[in-house]
Amino acid sequence: MSKPESSVEVTAADLHGPGVVFCPNPKMALWCAHPKVFIDVATTGVGKCPYCGTVYRLKAGEVVGSH
Repeated sequence: MSKPESSVEVTAADLHGPGVVFCPNPKMALWCAHPKVFIDVATTGVGKCPYCGTVYRLKAGEVVGSH
């Protein structure tokens, strides 16, 4: 049986730089750490970590950057 996919809801305030989050995130246990990767969630509202499969979703109604 495969492990269920982990999902994390993020807000615009959680994003860094050009609309990215990093994984592993600070709430993850140290034992499951992998190399830090930056995941774009601003473009489509969702991004998936290539290492652990955690899916990061932008909270409904959040606005990323305004010019």
